[in-house]
Amino acid sequence: MSFSDLFGSGEHLRNLSHFAAIVNLAAVDGAINEAEENLLRRFARKLDITESEYKKVLENPKGYPLTPSHDTERRLERLHDLFRIIFADHIIDDEEAELIKRYAIGLGFSSQASEAIIKRSVQIFGGQISFEDYQYLLEKED
Repeated sequence: MSFSDLFGSGEHLRNLSHFAAIVNLAAVDGAINEAEENLLRRFARKLDITESEYKKVLENPKGYPLTPSHDTERRLERLHDLFRIIFADHIIDDEEAELIKRYAIGLGFSSQASEAIIKRSVQIFGGQISFEDYQYLLEKED
């Protein structure tokens, strides 16, 4: 058995961590409602989270805490990853937009900064772009 078989791939572990962070954010306002549950199911499919992992994360989402970085580049990288997941189906709906705003705030961006980053990201995020391009386009003035 290889090391990666024991602990999973880095990509999958990152997906699991992102999913747990999303669950944490969905549960911030109390119990997860039906609409949030449906959205979480969609994210789980997009992130390739198994049913057993899904149940474990829902039972204890705090076991995978979101730890905001003081490094803006690192926070943008996490948002970039989430936008890649959201735009896998080429659309962002109202529920996803609200959840990503909560996620951005959880990462340490202010409410105002979150709204600006999300608005700009939706405008520029049309497909597979590198993180460096994403960062440049977010920081570029209109």
